[in-house]
Amino acid sequence: MQATLLSILGLALLGALHAQNSIPVQADFQQDKLAGRWYSIGLASNSNWFKDKKHLLKMCTTDIAVTADGNMEVTSTYPKGEQCEKRNSLYIRTEQPGRFSYTNPRWGSNHDIRVVETNYDEYALVATQISKSTGSSNMVLLYSRTKEVAPQRLERFMQFSQEQGLKDEEILILPQTVPGGCWVCTLYALTWCCLAIKPAPHLGQRGSRAEKG
Repeated sequence: MQATLLSILGLALLGALHAQNSIPVQADFQQDKLAGRWYSIGLASNSNWFKDKKHLLKMCTTDIAVTADGNMEVTSTYPKGEQCEKRNSLYIRTEQPGRFSYTNPRWGSNHDIRVVETNYDEYALVATQISKSTGSSNMVLLYSRTKEVAPQRLERFMQFSQEQGLKDEEILILPQTVPGGCWVCTLYALTWCCLAIKPAPHLGQRGSRAEKG
């Protein structure tokens, strides 16, 4: 009985490792070219968090900068009180170019982040595997340099998400933020998925800059 149980656990582990290694990474990845501003166009996930917040999520901006030691700093905007402020987060590089790691200190989850494919000046497809004590989940994100993306990029995003075992109801094309709204961002797998709220009238110019940024 014990030998059978160990065999089953071994097969499950091998299956998980195979699934993890089957996710590709952009060939000849050029990290410097990924730097700059991106818009989140599509998001797919089988996590409980996504199921609960899916109806609130909006398109948001992500600014990427390469640090001196080769990691990538991600800057996004979030509300604090009555103002919109910015927060920095860090992707830690691994030995494989285009692959990064992150451990969420609040939730204790580990994130395996891969730039699956990109042409740097138009779109980027990013896959994340998240594991923690309560279970694991997958996430796929489609980024674009502009707020619009070519139909074939959307098709590729949906196809790749399905290849990762994600269902149609777990795939979302993010709507754009309301005009004049402030980016309300929540950190999920080191990716800022944003909700949109209207700023208070007295926020004035600062709230407008956050929306444009």
